[in-house]
Amino acid sequence: MPFPKRYAELAARLRVPAGFVVSALFLIFAKPTWESLAIGGAVGLAGLALRAWAAGHLAKNQQLATSGPFAYLRNPLYVGTLIVGMGFAVAGAKVAIGVMLLAFFVLFYLPVVGEEEGHLRRLFPAYAEYERRVPKFFPRLTPVSPSSGKFNPTLYKKNEEYQALAAFVLVMGLLAVKVRFF
Repeated sequence: MPFPKRYAELAARLRVPAGFVVSALFLIFAKPTWESLAIGGAVGLAGLALRAWAAGHLAKNQQLATSGPFAYLRNPLYVGTLIVGMGFAVAGAKVAIGVMLLAFFVLFYLPVVGEEEGHLRRLFPAYAEYERRVPKFFPRLTPVSPSSGKFNPTLYKKNEEYQALAAFVLVMGLLAVKVRFF
């Protein structure tokens, strides 16, 4: 679903501040239980693992990432984010939260994906062939080609993916406090 360029640029600028608003609403309206936290936490951790794996293969603007999860799908960081959001929706134990998080993803992340893919097409001539062979969001069952790259912890750190883990732990901790005391 293509978005107008001006909207995509606005979504990119507002994604983080809007994320704080959505996070606050999520924490206010969530009705977690210990069971929903356990199940949602497991789902969220799977999303974080995908994001971490991708971050360890991504040398932004230097090299086209085609190894690791990028051999199966073009946007593993965004798919990981969506999975983390699904985990939060389950942990929050309210359908309305899931709808809100899905709407946030569609309104803020999908336009950014389109902009980033345009940037990658301009930056890497090989991207057009990669785009033709590798699905955007739903992974292939087999890698597009044998992986030549290995997970690089330095890239994980450089991409600051540990911040996603810290945010996940913070939110899950706040939900646990809500279960225990409210």
